[in-house]
Amino acid sequence: MTASDQLTRDTFVALADTLVDDFDIIDFLHMLAERCVELLDVTAVGLLLADHRGTLDLVAASTEQARMLELFQLQSQEGPCLDAFRTGRPVQCPALTEEVARWPRFAPAAAEAGFAAVHALPMRQREEVIGGMNLFSATPGTLSAEAIELAQALANVATIGILHERALRHSEMVVEQLQATLDSRIAVEQAKGVLAEHLQVGLADAFDLLRAHAHRSSQRLVDLATDVVRGSADVTAIAASRVRGPSTG
Repeated sequence: MTASDQLTRDTFVALADTLVDDFDIIDFLHMLAERCVELLDVTAVGLLLADHRGTLDLVAASTEQARMLELFQLQSQEGPCLDAFRTGRPVQCPALTEEVARWPRFAPAAAEAGFAAVHALPMRQREEVIGGMNLFSATPGTLSAEAIELAQALANVATIGILHERALRHSEMVVEQLQATLDSRIAVEQAKGVLAEHLQVGLADAFDLLRAHAHRSSQRLVDLATDVVRGSADVTAIAASRVRGPSTG
């Protein structure tokens, strides 16, 4: 195994380990940018990621020059990474001096930053594009097919990790919301029991009184129920909240 092969293997192992541990997306993407520079023989790497509104933001860059250029790309709303994100396809630019007509602001800014070529890859999973990766070179020329293939593989790993993290975060939020709903229902059921015993009424009537008083006092039902269970609610005031109509509890 060559040193390059060893580094490639170690990179994928490191990325996988990062996904398994507590997932720090910024650290994850900075490591990806740094490893891409080492593996792909490029000068710098920048990574842009879309937020929940679909707006691209800079999340990682291997050098200060790349960071400033990526920010300029976002500010000017033109450049290879934006094109790769919008189309979902790779963008190859072996000579930035020949792309002034295409990117009239970005191409000169890239040259001023010391870059002569750039290759942009979409970060995508099937039809979902979540960002883009810019590979900057100080000298003009194209990357080899093998380098492009490896870069896309690394971008794919990052994309899978980010989507997994987003899905997990969404799943946890749903679970938390579900648990909160269940906890609220338990509090209400307990409060119904307390009121039914204290006021000598049925559970349905106890719920009617609880709900009516919550409305009259502009309280959330679960908050009032919690106070009832804790013994801090004014049960006399609740008993006065007589309502008509069938119960929904």
